[in-house]
Amino acid sequence: MTLPQIDETLLLKVLVDLLKTPSPTGYADGAIALTERVFRAIPGVKTSRTRKGALLVTLEGEQNDAPRALAAHVDTLGAMVKTIKPNGRLALTRIGGYAWNTIEGEGCTIFTSDGKRIRGSVLITKASSHVHGEKTAETKRSEETMEVRLDERVSKAEETSALGIEVGDFIALDPRVELTNGFVRSRHLDDKAAVACLVEAARTLRAAGLKPKQTTHFFISNFEEVGHGGATGLPQDIVELVVVDMAAIGEGQASDEFHSTLCVKDSSGPYHHGLSNHLRGLADEHNIPYKVDIYPFYGSDGSAFWRAGGEAAVALIGPGVDASHSYERTHVDALTATTNWVLAYMLG
Repeated sequence: MTLPQIDETLLLKVLVDLLKTPSPTGYADGAIALTERVFRAIPGVKTSRTRKGALLVTLEGEQNDAPRALAAHVDTLGAMVKTIKPNGRLALTRIGGYAWNTIEGEGCTIFTSDGKRIRGSVLITKASSHVHGEKTAETKRSEETMEVRLDERVSKAEETSALGIEVGDFIALDPRVELTNGFVRSRHLDDKAAVACLVEAARTLRAAGLKPKQTTHFFISNFEEVGHGGATGLPQDIVELVVVDMAAIGEGQASDEFHSTLCVKDSSGPYHHGLSNHLRGLADEHNIPYKVDIYPFYGSDGSAFWRAGGEAAVALIGPGVDASHSYERTHVDALTATTNWVLAYMLG
């Protein structure tokens, strides 16, 4: 069967809209709402929210004797206010696993509990080389040496508190989205790239007047970056779960920015061999370019699902993303390959 034609323009529009919607883990409601709106525009889908705030989208299949699910996460790396410092700047606590140096110099937004959005920048405490000399370069980037400089006239803690900023307020890092020569460069492609692929796969399927072979659930989680997104909320009767998450690129890896990748093992162990082989077969049948890889420092919603007692077979695919958990980049070729792979899986 020939796969229906996806629309790259619509795929990229959804992706850019998602990337520009702040959603650090714990503060992902805006991105969940956006994802729900675009899914609801697709005929024949049903949506609901879990008690944890994740999104569950259901597309009725030609059969319902072996329902299955596809999962991706919309939450991202970020931070929270740890303390307000005597000089009015903010100490941070990380959300998700990233190196402190990867956010140095980044713009950010602080979300106060009363709805304000306050801008700032992430810097080291000894940022000026004209003042600190070699100490600027030698300072270890850590929780103790990183801070947020607010774009407000504050110089002491009381002035910052008067803005409405409190301990525990969420901080979102600027994505800095740019599309150039087929590349998409932005923070938070992990895993908004995969969410956009799922949306476009569902839209393409229904636009062609088709149904998935089996009833299919799309699970959009909101706590993946802290390890428990897929632990709850997936339907108990699913027999398979295909997680769609970014493929890690670097020394010793097979993945690249132009292919989708099948991950056969990560830090949680091997994925389901039978389901992984089924996906390989689908990619070969439909001439979908892909790689096979192993990620040593990686976990997914599938890992969380299994650790929580999930019984379904789990496999993992996703577009190649360079500089993961930093200023990331992928290519439209990887996005279309992933979307076509999802289509092939739904129809196969």
